[in-house]
Amino acid sequence: MTKQIWLNLPVKEVAKSKAFFSKIGFSFNEKHDTPSSTCMVVGEGKFAVMLFEESLFASFSQNKLTDTQLSSEILISIDAESKEEVDQFAEKVKEAGGNVFSQPAESQGWMYGCAFADLDGHRWNVLYMDFSKIPQEN
Repeated sequence: MTKQIWLNLPVKEVAKSKAFFSKIGFSFNEKHDTPSSTCMVVGEGKFAVMLFEESLFASFSQNKLTDTQLSSEILISIDAESKEEVDQFAEKVKEAGGNVFSQPAESQGWMYGCAFADLDGHRWNVLYMDFSKIPQEN
């Protein structure tokens, strides 16, 4: 049975992407580093996000890469423990050179989040969810 799942993302330059994600707080399992790939570790569950240089990614995906300036291929969501953490995350993304395309704001009365694009245009959102405020049906 499946034990783990990895998310694979194409990047233009592994070193620049690694520096960006390090600045916003992610860590790396460097035993998996190669000149054209790295393994980013996300969250307490240590979810693996593999960053592959575009040519290597294209060689094994056997498909044309999405132009992230024209369309989105994925939206990766990560949780936050508070509204303040969302705000801090947005600031780190800006300082690291990412694009916060949706500023931190409340949504649907029980979520607070922001959304950003990394250096390669992959879209992410950071959400704090207050489940006690979810509307209940009568």
